[in-house]
Amino acid sequence: MTEAAFNRERHLKYFLRCLKTFLPSLYTSNDSNRILLAFFTIAGLDILGELQNKTTPEERKGYIQWIYHCQVPSGGFRGFTGTDFGLERRNPANESWDPANVPSTFFALLILVILGDDLSRVKRTECLQWLPKMQRENGSFGEVLGPNGEIEGGGDLRFCCFAAGTRYILRGKRGSDVEDLDVDKLVEFIEACQTYDGGISEAPFCESHSGHTYCGIGALTFLGRLSEGDKSVALLSPGSEAFETLTRWLVARQTSELGDDEEDAHEEDDHTESARDPLNTAQAADNVDEMFGQLPTLPTPSTETLEWAGFNGRCNKYADTCYSFWNGATLTMMDRFALVDADRNRRYLLDKTQHLIGGFGKGVGEPPDLLHSYFGMVSLAFQGEAGLEGVDPALCASHRAVRHLHTLPWWQERAV
Repeated sequence: MTEAAFNRERHLKYFLRCLKTFLPSLYTSNDSNRILLAFFTIAGLDILGELQNKTTPEERKGYIQWIYHCQVPSGGFRGFTGTDFGLERRNPANESWDPANVPSTFFALLILVILGDDLSRVKRTECLQWLPKMQRENGSFGEVLGPNGEIEGGGDLRFCCFAAGTRYILRGKRGSDVEDLDVDKLVEFIEACQTYDGGISEAPFCESHSGHTYCGIGALTFLGRLSEGDKSVALLSPGSEAFETLTRWLVARQTSELGDDEEDAHEEDDHTESARDPLNTAQAADNVDEMFGQLPTLPTPSTETLEWAGFNGRCNKYADTCYSFWNGATLTMMDRFALVDADRNRRYLLDKTQHLIGGFGKGVGEPPDLLHSYFGMVSLAFQGEAGLEGVDPALCASHRAVRHLHTLPWWQERAV
């Protein structure tokens, strides 16, 4: 086979178009999550190593100003400026109509760090006071505070990860006098989400999912990086059953089933009502062997089809660009990325979902979008792809940005 090539210049043009021109109309429904779109765009240029070269100081200052426009006076950040009705109109009775948002707060802080801001204008104390109010009794986190301070939305591991990440960014090594999250309850909730097959689900007793697995391990990684004690968590302890079963589940997500084969057009024509639902008939119970004999014969994988192997997010699903990130980043945090067939994952991304105009699509033949374009590049960055900066798997930002974060005052052992 010809060597797969990373089209760096086309990806650079793709992210610059997304930053400096109008996004396609399909993004309209994501307007309230504009901070997330901004993160993918700014962070994408950063891991390409071109953020400073392709934007002017004035432009970066403007991006920073927009992020601060999304800051809520009582702490945290809103997802976009559309709910801001002005300080002169804001009061305790109506502030629940313009709430801070847990995911948006995490991504707003990351964008500021990537852009080189010193976070001096962040309402750090107010944000750290607001964050524990978002934690539920079971240790999970909501998305926003509604009327009367009620926790609304959220509840799954995504919000646990964003809350732990916000805590990580703003508490730092020196910590804070503000009351902390209930870390033990958060850890208990994450541990309760591990399922029988080793993967981690959005909540206890749900189906394992790579995205939620990443969020659970990401949250534990953030907590562990600030931990001063020796208390270990089984999910991050090599040799424990929780760790080893999770590792096996993650590695098993790599698949050569790409979803690019033609479906049999006559599939429905050959099925009778009883064949479509054989277990609903009494006769089927007496003819199990015959039923097995009627199952279709699956083709044996060929050398050619095994050249590409991406990742899926759940059992029996096709590969998807973003799962190369969710699974790969989780294995990186667990120091088990060496178990990935990196060469076949690279070929999948570059031959199958890398788009001609730049960016990556979700699957084979699909158009590029910001989420899959960013996660496709980050997955390649874990493998040391030339032309990409190294990426911290938990913060999902470049090592350069993380080094800047660690220069901030609350990350110093002593006051500066």
